Amino acid sequence: MRHTSLALLIAAPLIAYADPTPVQRAAAARLTAEKSAACVAAQPFYWEIGNATQPLAGGKAGDQAPERSTEMAIASASKWIYGAFVAERRQGQLSADDVKFLHFQSGYTYFHVCRPNQSVAACQEALLNGRGRQNPATENRFDYNGGHMQKHAVLMGLGSLGPDGLALAVRQTLSPALGADWHFDYIQSQPAGGGKASAADYSRFLRALLDDRLQLGRLLGKEAVCTNPQTCPREAVKTPIPPTESWHYSLGHWVEDDPQVGDGTFSSPGAFGFYPWISADKRFYGMVAREQRRGIMSGDPSDKPAVASVDCGREIRAAWMDGRARP
Repeated sequence: MRHTSLALLIAAPLIAYADPTPVQRAAAARLTAEKSAACVAAQPFYWEIGNATQPLAGGKAGDQAPERSTEMAIASASKWIYGAFVAERRQGQLSADDVKFLHFQSGYTYFHVCRPNQSVAACQEALLNGRGRQNPATENRFDYNGGHMQKHAVLMGLGSLGPDGLALAVRQTLSPALGADWHFDYIQSQPAGGGKASAADYSRFLRALLDDRLQLGRLLGKEAVCTNPQTCPREAVKTPIPPTESWHYSLGHWVEDDPQVGDGTFSSPGAFGFYPWISADKRFYGMVAREQRRGIMSGDPSDKPAVASVDCGREIRAAWMDGRARP
């Protein structure tokens, strides 16, 4: 009897579920952005989802939400830009040292912040940033700190550049893939967190990753390392991700692969709530674009703008993928 049941089970036709139509996807994503509890908590913001060719859906959610063209401080979303800059400069062939710096395992972890108009090197060597010293206790372990990219930029020959010069160097390197009119600036000469961009310009960057016009597109998720000190204490020191989740970190970007809630998305959420992402299958990109300073120093992860934007962005992404709005 058991063999017969198994044969019948194997022979049973699989139930096929139709892929949502573009209209269904867009409607579900829009309703989620405007009405879901997670997204109401993150409003106001601009959101967008697209593919390698074009934006497919998007809009403003909440009163006084930013426009697609509104420039804002993107904080750690700058890291993805710098990772792409390095990959372009290296023509896709990263050295072992490049990987170590972009994995935040270099040990340069005394860094805090740059002052306005400081050069890259002056900021790295400031007393506030530990005189640019390396910390042997954090070397070869993941430690989320801007000092890795600050030191790496110095080694790349960018040390003498202030915010405008750094932005020009990045634009000149990426514009062959993104277009001469692609716009990106730095508020501070801080590659890991000083960037300023609009959703329109950042989405152009994401599309170039999707279709591999940028070298980093082929390297998304490569050699990702463990980041949660609670699950890999010998490999990780500090992470901004709530300890209830375990993500990995690749070359200047996250891999949202927590065993319980992750979907493998590549992303680079910023402290002020700018949350760009690319789906694990590289079919779609998306973002929640906002600049919210309130709550960034909170000890409660749920109060942090970055966490709120990720929670909202996940729901918008899920609604887009299956065509069902989230409550």
